[in-house]
Amino acid sequence: MDNITVRKAKIEDLETLLNFEQGIIKVERPYDPTMAKDPITYYDLKELILSDKAEVVVATYNSELIASGYVQIRNAKPYLNHELYAYLGFMYTHPDFRGKGINKKVVDTLVKWSKSKNIQEVRLTVYEENIGAIKAYEKVGFKKHLIEMRIE
Repeated sequence: MDNITVRKAKIEDLETLLNFEQGIIKVERPYDPTMAKDPITYYDLKELILSDKAEVVVATYNSELIASGYVQIRNAKPYLNHELYAYLGFMYTHPDFRGKGINKKVVDTLVKWSKSKNIQEVRLTVYEENIGAIKAYEKVGFKKHLIEMRIE
């Protein structure tokens, strides 16, 4: 896996990134009965790529896009001890490349970008039943913090 590089996403990557997004939705749909019927999207990827308050990255293997993620600067709740935080999302790794440390490379790149913006607090959300994703995030240093609850 030495041929894996992580780089900033480009507009030319958009078609593949939109496919990655649908892959995420397909995996997450069973965890969320409140999701609207297809077709849906989670992100405005073009806006994120062009934003100066976000960074979208892709991992490549022999120039093929195999993973993605983004970090976005967000305003914190007024009662917290930080004004801004970095929110990670759009975390996707092609099934053929999972379990090979690629998620760590993507997360490390996004955290490094956050630190370069003087933002120390980094957060993400994950469905409680998505055990594979939780394990992957814990493996790179994330800890459970809150549980969001709902009632119908």
